[in-house]
Amino acid sequence: MIGEQPFISVIIPAYNAEKYLDEALQSIINQHYTPMEIIVVDDGSTDNTAEIVAEYGTRVRYVYQKNNGPPAARNKGLGLAQGNVIAFLDSDDLWSEKKLERQLKRLADKPYIEVVIGHTQRIRLLESGDDHQKFVPFLPSQPMLSLGSALIRRRAFTQVGIFDESLLFSDDIDWFLRAREEEIAITIHRDITQYYRKHNHNITNDRRLDLKYQMIVYKKSITRRRMQTVGSPKPLKNWTDFYETGEVYGETGALK
Repeated sequence: MIGEQPFISVIIPAYNAEKYLDEALQSIINQHYTPMEIIVVDDGSTDNTAEIVAEYGTRVRYVYQKNNGPPAARNKGLGLAQGNVIAFLDSDDLWSEKKLERQLKRLADKPYIEVVIGHTQRIRLLESGDDHQKFVPFLPSQPMLSLGSALIRRRAFTQVGIFDESLLFSDDIDWFLRAREEEIAITIHRDITQYYRKHNHNITNDRRLDLKYQMIVYKKSITRRRMQTVGSPKPLKNWTDFYETGEVYGETGALK
């Protein structure tokens, strides 16, 4: 990427996202970066998601599909994306102010790096009793396997593949695990790049289903690695080894 200005495609899967989408889009536009395209893939919304996107005119591309889940929406966006660098943001989350600046510098400084992952700060909705929404941080920032915290070179998807549309949950964890199995060059840094908004409508509030799909994802990884070797599955490099300084940072279990 030395000597060229990367073209970034930002993909937002959205389903009934009218409550949070405008702020999510603003957090992307406030990066003040060009060239960049923003693609909202509406996954069968029945609310005012389309109207919110329409207010942005040509700055945001809107695509509608029948409801088929976040992985299918992300894959739809990938099929339309023109950028050589891909970014994602869920419609109810936010990017930090200097996310692109910090992560693009890492890609420029180290052309062999395919994936840059920053920290995620979880913020929780405070019930105020009126229409005003206030989010406050809870727990320390962490390195989470969340697409919104990352910046990915387009060519990485050629090697790793697209998202597994059979997964209702954890398709992001599955993709990062496959990248790890393929020994894609990854770096993790401690700057906050994403604010994950915890509220009553998060799909991961169903902890039973969330944990079920996490187990499915880990089992898939073990099965793939067993097929590549005789005996025990091939061990993976520890996530903490991907830190820029090699320093172990973050809560136990944040990366698996």
